[in-house]
Amino acid sequence: MLDVALFMSNATRLKAVLEQGPSSHYYAALISLISISLLLQVVIGVLLVVTARLNLNEVEKQWRLNQLNNATTILVFITVVINVFITAFGAHKMGFPTARTSRSLL
Repeated sequence: MLDVALFMSNATRLKAVLEQGPSSHYYAALISLISISLLLQVVIGVLLVVTARLNLNEVEKQWRLNQLNNATTILVFITVVINVFITAFGAHKMGFPTARTSRSLL
């Protein structure tokens, strides 16, 4: 479920960056990072399905399952690092600024 939540979050961020247009800071970098993250998440999902379908009790498949598990773990780590950079570059939807009211002490 966390993969789905991250996928939806990245799709929303991609939409926000596209709505802001090329004039926004780090436009090309954000488009690239978000696209790579979305692609990696799809690959991770496929690897998880393949891993789940193979039988761990069969000795001849254990080596392959171990390799798939290692590949999935590495891709998850890379996805996390990419998403840290996405967050650092700040792909957030710009809305209307909230009005700030100040109270007079008098």
